[in-house]
Amino acid sequence: MIDVARLSAESFDDARYDLPEGGHWVELVRGRVEPLSPPEEEHRVAVLNLSKALAGYLNEHREGYPCFELGLIVSRNPDTVRVPAISYFLGGEFFAETDKSITDTRPALVVEVISSNDRRQSLNDRVFEYTNWGVEVLWVVDLIEKAVHTLRPGYANKAAREHQTLSGSLSWRHKATAQPILPDFHIAVADIFAPPEYWKPASSSLA
Repeated sequence: MIDVARLSAESFDDARYDLPEGGHWVELVRGRVEPLSPPEEEHRVAVLNLSKALAGYLNEHREGYPCFELGLIVSRNPDTVRVPAISYFLGGEFFAETDKSITDTRPALVVEVISSNDRRQSLNDRVFEYTNWGVEVLWVVDLIEKAVHTLRPGYANKAAREHQTLSGSLSWRHKATAQPILPDFHIAVADIFAPPEYWKPASSSLA
């Protein structure tokens, strides 16, 4: 067994596959390994729908690229590695972060899906860590509220409800490149939570 009492981000990354569940649902919080509850179907649906919408948008606009479940080194000494559902990068070489398991490159936007008690209980810590690190925009997808909260440092929380639209903004600027962050992106919030047709169980019929 490995000693996981206090790890650096790099040691954590090297050791993840020796952890329970192959280290898939774990994060590093102030040097200590913290397990997360595996996401349920609603979590996967939300990530799938947002991913499809982002892919369609970025195929047309070619502004940046998303990574999924990428470990973000949000602080050092002691190290903390958070693993959000989606990290959206602007600037640098296209897809430079795609094949990594952890990175200290800061995304322009992070998507967190709050789908379990442990994720909900740690939300305030996550928001502080991302914004303190310098992430410009955070989307928090709340499966209970059926809403997406847009959080930006220095601005009030803006919630898009199920009957509304989630969108980017020309006024959101990536500090490193001065590029707007997803300025023409939009998706109906209801569509984020809607299971694809092929996921719905087929209705049984009597012979």
